[in-house]
Amino acid sequence: MNYQVLVLDLDGTLTNSKKEITAPTRQALIEIQQEGKIVVLASGRPIYGVAPLAEELDMKHYGGYMLSFNGARITRCSTGEIVYNRTIPTEVIRPIYNTIREYDGLDLITYSNTEILSGIKSNEFTEKEAAINHMNIHPVEDFPTAFDFPVNKLLVPGEPALLEELMPKLQSQYHGLLNIYRSEPFFLEIMPQNIDKAHSLQKLLNSLGLTADSMICCGDGFNDLSMIEYAGLGVAMENAQPIIKKSADFITKSNDDNGILHVINEFMR
Repeated sequence: MNYQVLVLDLDGTLTNSKKEITAPTRQALIEIQQEGKIVVLASGRPIYGVAPLAEELDMKHYGGYMLSFNGARITRCSTGEIVYNRTIPTEVIRPIYNTIREYDGLDLITYSNTEILSGIKSNEFTEKEAAINHMNIHPVEDFPTAFDFPVNKLLVPGEPALLEELMPKLQSQYHGLLNIYRSEPFFLEIMPQNIDKAHSLQKLLNSLGLTADSMICCGDGFNDLSMIEYAGLGVAMENAQPIIKKSADFITKSNDDNGILHVINEFMR
């Protein structure tokens, strides 16, 4: 099969345990872009957390795409144009905020272009999210009125036991309106309804005149499952969660053993 699109999750997939792209992997990704292949970075991170890796891969020059917030937004690297954008309804933000305030120790955050906006009180897991994305934390008063931009994603960082208690309550309240799930034991994601990586990649492929058969998707975590099942070739990292490995068409080497380079050499050379 002549694969035209390579979609990469970031943490645990493209980057190694040091959160770095290895030199051989970077070189291979540059080379396939030079040959006309399209690289897509697909992450739960905000755009600010994805952009530095896109720059490292020179995707602005070659015309790749960044899929951020688990697919709620797609950005064309060459122009900065937002080609797909889904947001959370404004009217649900205050009731969600009020519910989360009932749980001592939880925070509620969203993202400006450059900062994490912390709506209750920053905790160790808020700080973890800030470190992952290299963003500063900006505490705000009255979270629901603290920003004037559309929100692609809300995140509740907190102790796993509290989130386990909160999640079914929010899922029941906002069934059919929002997607609510844990991406990590300490992160509860609140997303627009029907948003996942596969849904957004379908929109992107349609705009490019391509089909899923021409696409390889690589990932390691639960939020990669939809795109791995949707892709022409779904690839799990050796370090992936068991359900991802079970669903994949191919299991590559780990993210600490140039697993993405191995995929390129096997299927895109």
